[in-house]
Amino acid sequence: MARKKNSFSLGVIFIFGLLIAGGSYLYTSELFEREVPTLSIKNSGYWNLKKPLDLVIKDNSGIVSYKVSILNDNGKEELLNEKLEVPEKTIKLKLKAPRTIRSLKTDSLTVVVEAKDMSKWNFFAGNKTVKKFKFIVDKKRPELTIINNSYKISKGGSALVIFKAKDDNLDKIYIQTNYNKVFKVQPFYKDGYYISLLAWPIVERNFKATIVVEDLAGNISKSYIPLYLKMKEYRVSNINLSDKFLKGKIADLAEEFDETQGVDDSIEQFKIINEDVRAKNEKLIHEITSKLSDEMISDFKIKKMYPLKNAQVVARFGDHRKYSYNGKYISESYHLGLDLASNSLASIKPQNGGVVVFSDYNGLYGNMPIIDHGLGLYTLYGHCSSVSVQSGDEVVAKDSIANTGKSGYAMGDHLHFGVLVQGIEVRPQEWMDKRWIKLNITNIIKEAKKTIDRI
Repeated sequence: MARKKNSFSLGVIFIFGLLIAGGSYLYTSELFEREVPTLSIKNSGYWNLKKPLDLVIKDNSGIVSYKVSILNDNGKEELLNEKLEVPEKTIKLKLKAPRTIRSLKTDSLTVVVEAKDMSKWNFFAGNKTVKKFKFIVDKKRPELTIINNSYKISKGGSALVIFKAKDDNLDKIYIQTNYNKVFKVQPFYKDGYYISLLAWPIVERNFKATIVVEDLAGNISKSYIPLYLKMKEYRVSNINLSDKFLKGKIADLAEEFDETQGVDDSIEQFKIINEDVRAKNEKLIHEITSKLSDEMISDFKIKKMYPLKNAQVVARFGDHRKYSYNGKYISESYHLGLDLASNSLASIKPQNGGVVVFSDYNGLYGNMPIIDHGLGLYTLYGHCSSVSVQSGDEVVAKDSIANTGKSGYAMGDHLHFGVLVQGIEVRPQEWMDKRWIKLNITNIIKEAKKTIDRI
């Protein structure tokens, strides 16, 4: 009898073990996975019925079927109903609204997505999910009107534009250029109006700027800014590098920069400094000066700039410098500022106030404060011997902010004066010209405000 009881017990344990093993297999096997398919549509909750919706269906075991329908005031319309012979783990679809839906006058609709996977869970029926995506229908393009803009822009120069942009579901407003620069815009004077300075880099042969306004539904309005383009030629300077210069100034700079550590060849040192170090320094400048406030402004008053009293111009903006050694081309660069010189250690006093956004050493530019004057307009002061302002300081017109010097890549005491518009170097001479400022900035704003008041 004991043997029978033992055999029975062993049998029960064996069967129980089989049940546990079977249950464990069902619980862990991919064939019986229990995750329902995931459904996603990248959207803002708005749809213009023109731009397709990007639907993504995912499942670890593989999708075997899916269905997409649209619910609206008139009922339900099926868009897709697919059964897959070969299951797919990821399905990407572009959902286009049918003509019957696009022609309807409706304020909203719902996209219903159903999907089933190949899992053997649910008694071999698989996992199924249904998800509804609700959309507000918006087929109207944003309102866009240019109010006023500068008459012309010169190569290397600046311009101004003021425009109106309105939409109940406004999303993006920016100015796209032909050279891939995107200018930000700032709210101006009254709700729905915007202002922006523009810049034409000296390295670009042509200039075109287009205002782009997009709403949450993907409706887009565009308007080309009608500027007369004035070509301007800049000087090309062929400079022969001397051994004295290479063994002197360049050797001194090479000891300073990480990029030239371990490099003994003077020509290679110069090439690295003129190209790699310069690019690093300019990248920092561009990042600092690309910022624009999103607060509304009612005006923008700027006085002509002349930060160094009784100064002489010793190097002009836009000079294309090509360097050679013993007749062999070595490197090149652009001089993106105006070099001014007067007395040694002369006091630098900007004619316009602003906020100091940088005040530190910056490689080739030496000791270099940068002032934000608003509307994306910045001024830069390079090669200073000493600086009396710190980042975050607010300066008023004619405050002494620094003294000229020869820090960085400078052979003699002078000021490298730079003007930038949203990270683009522009001709300082324009901003030093009272008449140019009046015609291209002051009058444009004045007339635009009159027009806005009449609307």
